[in-house]
Amino acid sequence: MPTPPSDGEQAGPEGGATPVAYRTASDIARQALQAQLDALDLPVGALETTRSALPVNDADLLRIPVGPGAVHVERYGYGGRPVVLLHGFGTSSFLWRHIGPALAVERCTAFAIDLFGHGESDRPIDADFGVREQSEYIERALTALRVARAVVVGVDLGALVAMRLAADRGERVDKLVLISPPSLTDVPGRDIRELQRDAARLALRMSQGLFGIVSLLRPLLEESVGDPSRMPDKLLGRYLAPYLGSEGVDHLLALARAIKAEDVDEIEFSDIYHSTLLIRGDRDKWSEGADLDRLARRLTSARAVHLEGIGRLVPEETPEVLTDLILRFANE
Repeated sequence: MPTPPSDGEQAGPEGGATPVAYRTASDIARQALQAQLDALDLPVGALETTRSALPVNDADLLRIPVGPGAVHVERYGYGGRPVVLLHGFGTSSFLWRHIGPALAVERCTAFAIDLFGHGESDRPIDADFGVREQSEYIERALTALRVARAVVVGVDLGALVAMRLAADRGERVDKLVLISPPSLTDVPGRDIRELQRDAARLALRMSQGLFGIVSLLRPLLEESVGDPSRMPDKLLGRYLAPYLGSEGVDHLLALARAIKAEDVDEIEFSDIYHSTLLIRGDRDKWSEGADLDRLARRLTSARAVHLEGIGRLVPEETPEVLTDLILRFANE
């Protein structure tokens, strides 16, 4: 494995600890999804559905080898303070499309990463997609990107991965921002169990059509926002696209099965010494405010912020507020 770089050192388009593919975002990303979105009858021009006053800039699209395959990374900015952005279950790096550019404007380098097996990252059938393994893939990606330490921001499943990374490889983490972390005593969580029950109930319908994933994942995504207008059909199509067809549904269910309690139970919270910001919307139906406060007490240096009228997907519902919270915390 390549030696991690020194603090502040990052690979640019022409160098890195491990070879990466370097591309520019706009046309490539849209063309890659065109066929899938056509199947859902969603025009590509309608992808940017969340209104935001934040800047919208192209990212550099990277393929980063992490062992059994490669992860998809969208890099915003270059040369500033590294911030790693990890999405949750059922979403992808697209979740950070407003926050990444805004962080870059404030002299950060934001890396929005598709977890292995999610989004546009590779999905080999024999790979492990559990929380422990995901944290290892992220650590390898940081090495390849020549990022020694970073502020790590995670939503939902991404928050669990961030905590596991901080506990196992604490030297790679500067600070932690954990958004809508699941209850640690209820992993994989009510959302995953409901999805698995729906999969069993809808098995025949999903096996007979291209759009089985709509019946399966749509309810989870719609219930992950406090304001339904923040998850319109066109945005849903963007998140559903990677899982079209029976193979896509099977893969989503494999990702759900990979989320195991033991990967979280193994976390030694005494090893998470990093300053931590916990964020939860009070309309997050998948967790309780008391769970967030209990987690804050278990961590060495943590404080909790509760947002009114917001669901689980804080980056979708209030990207401006979340960006401000991340920047203020990172600069303390």
